[in-house]
Amino acid sequence: MSLRLQPVQVATGSNDAESQLVFEDGFLVAVLVHLSDEHEGDAGKWYLEAGFGRVDSPDPPKFADLNEAQAWINQRLS
Repeated sequence: MSLRLQPVQVATGSNDAESQLVFEDGFLVAVLVHLSDEHEGDAGKWYLEAGFGRVDSPDPPKFADLNEAQAWINQRLS
């Protein structure tokens, strides 16, 4: 299983403009948002803005980096 990331800007209503669409086998499985300084202690982390199918989560996680986010997504998809 191979994930493909595509940079995109998401209108979140905050300064969190840097985002990534995450695709697996051509299907959109997640949207990750890079948290800005306005999130204080979580600034610089990646947040699961939206997950689809098995990547959906009622309590969306935050990740230290994109590698951690991709590992979590891969785990959910396997």
